[in-house]
Amino acid sequence: MEQLQQVRSGSFLTLHYRLAGADGADLINTFGDNPATLSLGSGELAPAMEQRLLGLTEGTRARFELAPGEAFGDRNPELLQRVALAVLREHGDPNETYSVGDVLQFPTPGGQGRFAGVLRELGPQDEDWALFDFNHPLAGRPLSFEVHVIGVLE
Repeated sequence: MEQLQQVRSGSFLTLHYRLAGADGADLINTFGDNPATLSLGSGELAPAMEQRLLGLTEGTRARFELAPGEAFGDRNPELLQRVALAVLREHGDPNETYSVGDVLQFPTPGGQGRFAGVLRELGPQDEDWALFDFNHPLAGRPLSFEVHVIGVLE
């Protein structure tokens, strides 16, 4: 009888997975499409999600509940920051209009990368600022993580 491969750190996986919010709504769902392939430990999934996969064998179907903040950290109030609209105009289209909920990309201090912020509030007309949230969109939220491990390669 053939031994089923077990998920270990560094394993290459083929799997279907679903990540849902507390309301049950899908955030990511590969079950109706092509399965995902990933290398465990490469950062493609949050560490808490990868931990749940360790030890599972091919063919396993499982569902895990992740506590608020467990997968993407707690919300950090220091990551809510005001940005002068002049800075946005300097680094983007000076004629751009912004709306609450917009996601904007910002250069990292060294200019080598980018990170995203969600526009949460625009200052009053006589003030020249916008409030951005640089927390991960799923930070501080409880999540449900469902998986079907299809294949495991060492």
